[in-house]
Amino acid sequence: MSPSIILFGTLIILLLLSVPVGFALLIASLFTVLVSDISMPINLITQVLITANDSFPLMAIPFFILAGALMGKGGISERLFKIASSFVGHFQGGFAIAAILTAMFFSAISGSGPATVAAIGTIMIPAMVSRGYSRIFSTALIAAAGTIGIVIPPSIPLVVYGVSANVSIGDLFIAGIVPGIMMGLSLIIWAVFHSKKHNFSVSEKSSWKERLKMLNQGKGAILMPVIILGGIYGGVFTPTEAGVVAVVYAFVLSGLIYKELKWTEMFSVIYKGSLTTGSIMIIVAAAAVFGRILALEQIPNQIATTIMGITENPIIFLLLINVLLLIVGTFMETIAAVIILTPILLPLATGLGIDPIHFGIIMIVNLSVGFITPPLGLNLFVASSISKLKIERLSIAIIPPFIILVITLLLITYIPSLSLFHI
Repeated sequence: MSPSIILFGTLIILLLLSVPVGFALLIASLFTVLVSDISMPINLITQVLITANDSFPLMAIPFFILAGALMGKGGISERLFKIASSFVGHFQGGFAIAAILTAMFFSAISGSGPATVAAIGTIMIPAMVSRGYSRIFSTALIAAAGTIGIVIPPSIPLVVYGVSANVSIGDLFIAGIVPGIMMGLSLIIWAVFHSKKHNFSVSEKSSWKERLKMLNQGKGAILMPVIILGGIYGGVFTPTEAGVVAVVYAFVLSGLIYKELKWTEMFSVIYKGSLTTGSIMIIVAAAAVFGRILALEQIPNQIATTIMGITENPIIFLLLINVLLLIVGTFMETIAAVIILTPILLPLATGLGIDPIHFGIIMIVNLSVGFITPPLGLNLFVASSISKLKIERLSIAIIPPFIILVITLLLITYIPSLSLFHI
């Protein structure tokens, strides 16, 4: 039996058994080395595990995770929601619009889809239900809005892609802004249409005095993305250094200015951030070992030959890539998918004249949709746990926003200037 069949067969079996992705990748790799005739020394696995995480750009990941956790505890999401609802709450579907806008802003803080859903869902799902919105719609909306979390910078998967593809993380961050906004606007269109159809209630129009008061209370949260992105693109600091700045800023804002982050909660925040970071780094290291075996078996070359045998037309190629990535996103964790697939797909894309920055955005937007597609669908599970709705009902309710996001994905795919406007 060939090593590639053993490798993928073992991985699929482990994933079906609900083994965590990082351990599934590592066990499948180790088992393949032990039982096949592949020429890879066991001690090389240890070396790859260590060197995979020995990267300065990857140090941005724990800092952005901690910054998002600090601001999540610091009442940031509630302030952002109050700002958004003061401006759009009086429109039909206004609270749904406010929820999406809040998700977009919080995405620029957390860099994580599930973290965005967790931070804003606990506040907004009950708030929307209390204002007459159905629980199933509110939950599906928040889960879908959470997909923006890994597209709008700072984005943890974009950092990983930048390292894997050896391209500028700063350029990737800027490239993710317009696609992230487009995803938000597409969900707003759906939310307004749905709200009008079901005649959800609206609130009284806020005065400009009230709006300015909300803006003043939440200005610190709004300024954070400006400081981070401005500092990176202005050459003041690197993306990794930006992560450190984000942590300091989040601590000062949540703990010293808003005073909603208590000293007694610091250990819990750091502990949870460390667990998240650890799980991501395990996946990064395990995926590197998995990728090394793929390279030794020349599987990327075989896949490249197969795809190029089907078409050399960039339009058809990108369509096939979108289908592939949407399928991969349903069962593979985003970080692992990026590390494994980037070395396989990027050379094909660049060979057809596709910009690596643009291709990175296509890949991340595709995989972001995977957050709302079963069986993996992390956003669905987080939102379901908040609203206490069965995952089966939520999986049906998420179909309309899924279709909307796929349409948006196609626009992002075939209009490169949406991602490359700054280059």
